[in-house]
Amino acid sequence: MTGTTLRHPGDPFPASGVNRPGGRTLHLPDDLAGRFGVVLFSRRARCPYRNAQLSAFQRVLDGLAEVEASILELSVNDEATTRDLIARHGLRFPVGHSADATAVADATGAFADPDPPFLQPAGFVLDPGRPALVSVYSSAAVGPLIPQDVTGLIRYLRGHAPASPSDERQRTQRTCGRSCCLCPSP
Repeated sequence: MTGTTLRHPGDPFPASGVNRPGGRTLHLPDDLAGRFGVVLFSRRARCPYRNAQLSAFQRVLDGLAEVEASILELSVNDEATTRDLIARHGLRFPVGHSADATAVADATGAFADPDPPFLQPAGFVLDPGRPALVSVYSSAAVGPLIPQDVTGLIRYLRGHAPASPSDERQRTQRTCGRSCCLCPSP
């Protein structure tokens, strides 16, 4: 497995193009700007854990829209397999295909297996301004990001938004000495 550049809260999410079925390209993170973004990296189409995760996110798609969040999933599967996966689960969010597992792992810190090449589950929640808020990495099929955590986090952040960036900095430094946005108030 590879992966050395872990995304921490506040880190910018690396720019990349995501191939979508039909020749369209989604540009990360720019195409998610202005909304919270959920980016999922998944194992191959036959993985039951991946299928369960995608079905779970599809079921809460309306709830994600309510908190102004967009979702995107990416894997190493080819276009035909990706089209089949989208149809099988009735996915209404963008699903990318033909990712270079090593390049994605190097850019994001996700784990990748070399033979055959595939990505282990990873999930990222991006701030509307595009930095990473949360990064969840797994070295096996178990432990992916779940939709209830995402919507709960976004609802919490929306309800506890600081008055200004300097207020947030002071609050988190007072609370724990770190500058992340997830610290509770004293």
